This record gives sequence, structure tokens and C-alpha cells, in this order.
Amino acid sequence: MIRIAEPPDAAAVHRISAEAYTAAYQPVIGYVPKPAFEDYAQRIMKGEVLVICPCGDVAGLMVLETRPDHLLVYSIAVTTRAQGKGYGRTLLAYADMLAARTHNQEIRLFTNARMTTTLDFYRRCGFREVGTRPHPTRTGEHLVDLVKIAGSTRAISR
Repeated sequence: MIRIAEPPDAAAVHRISAEAYTAAYQPVIGYVPKPAFEDYAQRIMKGEVLVICPCGDVAGLMVLETRPDHLLVYSIAVTTRAQGKGYGRTLLAYADMLAARTHNQEIRLFTNARMTTTLDFYRRCGFREVGTRPHPTRTGEHLVDLVKIAGSTRAISR
């Protein structure tokens, strides 16, 4: 059901990211974030993109970067027709299992501070806010950093 994306998946990965990020972000923050228009070919070649394919077709994806002391969920997107079926939660649980298997203590991610629905989703998945920082390219915008202990249902407290 979840596998590493392959080069033929690039079009679906781009389409799903564009669809999900545009629908979720543009109405709230007024612009489309980078994951919606990023070129995923390099990430796919590096093995950083995982796809979820419940019925054979790609329904969602997660970009997962391995760092020396943690895994970073760079982006997660589910096609709008498949949202609400638990695929986002399933992808995050998979990241949790991978982190525990590779002895990474933490899973980290970040989102725009104005994306309150997204923040609530991550909190329900066991992530805890550990700080905010200015957006690197959008003056006046802020990102919220979140962390979860790998292999645990509890969030990191800092």
C-alpha cells in the first residue's frame, strides 16, 4: 500500500501536491506554497518520496528527508477525492515506523502558522509545537515547527 515512488510516479506526485496544497493553502494564506509546484524528479531519484496506493493508483504522498538525528516530513499530500480516508494519518504512522526502525528519535515537520486546520491535524497525530520562526521567503509569515518521539504516541515536550 505504501512504497517508494518511482520515476513514472512523478506526474501523479506533482498533480496531487499541486491539487492538495493549492486547495488547502491558497484560500487561507493567499498564495500557493513551494510543494505545489516543486519538481519532484530529484527527490524521487533520491528515494525521498513515498506514495500510498490503496487501489493501485497513487492517492497520496509524503516527502521524507533523513537527517543525522531525525526524519523530516517535508511535505504530505492526499488527492482531494481521497481526503478523509485516513491516508495522511497512515503516511505519518509509516514515517513513525521508519524512524523507529532507523533509530531516529524524532520526527519533525513544519507548516504555516495560519494553517490552523493542518496544525490541529498534526497535534491529533501526536506532534507537539516546539517553536515558531519567520518564513524564509515570505516576509511577515511564520512557520510552526512540530516534533514527535518516534515509535511513541506521545509528543516531545520541550
